[in-house]
Amino acid sequence: MKDTHLAERVDTMTQLKISARHVNVHYGETHAVKDVSVDIDANSVTAFIGPSGCGKSTFLRCLNRMNDTIDTCRVSGGIRIDDEDIHDRKVDPVQLRAKVGMVFQKPNPFPKSIHDNVAYGPKIHGLARTRAETSGIVEDALRKAALWDEVKDRLDAPGTGLSGGQQQRLCIARAIATAPDVLLMDEPCSALDPVATAQIEELIDDLRQSYCVVIVTHSMQQAARISRKTAFFHLGSLVEFGETDRIFTSPEDPRTENYITGRIG
Repeated sequence: MKDTHLAERVDTMTQLKISARHVNVHYGETHAVKDVSVDIDANSVTAFIGPSGCGKSTFLRCLNRMNDTIDTCRVSGGIRIDDEDIHDRKVDPVQLRAKVGMVFQKPNPFPKSIHDNVAYGPKIHGLARTRAETSGIVEDALRKAALWDEVKDRLDAPGTGLSGGQQQRLCIARAIATAPDVLLMDEPCSALDPVATAQIEELIDDLRQSYCVVIVTHSMQQAARISRKTAFFHLGSLVEFGETDRIFTSPEDPRTENYITGRIG
């Protein structure tokens, strides 16, 4: 792992990628996310931190409408990506999820070959018309996920036969194969050992040059290492949001300080 902080702190021209306003999420009678408003930059890593059950993963899933798949879930408020309302009737949720990829807590490769895991998205979204185009997309995605050199001679082998860290990088390759603009990561390192975690963190630092990356993590050390901005959630509310260095060294809200110092959580 790098000795220095992974994320650059010098920002020249930041561009807004995601804008959320007054987002509320209910699961039946449970108010899981409460009036959250936040702006997220392009080509940057933004970390969501907070205790278990604080609403950070629920809010993350709002950004590609994954909560639509839950019958009891109701989402209100506005979310715009590239100034487009993601809840507009013209927006196809399937196409939105190609644009806003997601990597989950536990690696979940399909029971297919390494090649077919990565090729699946481009095929169903019509991004490749020929076998050569498909192969090119697969290689490019695996290279971006820092996995190509390890698997290029066994692309027909099952993805489930890879190590845990390799499986997670395969899932990242699968997510970026559809040419998304945004990558959502829900605790992508929680099931990995320290070596694999370091590899994923290095990869995230590389990916931010091409993507808007939003990561949920329980590890404050990880948030400090890889993110430029950090949002602290508590009891469903967004308590504080700002530059990661400031959040960790001089938080404005006492609840943030209590969480960072271990007094709550």
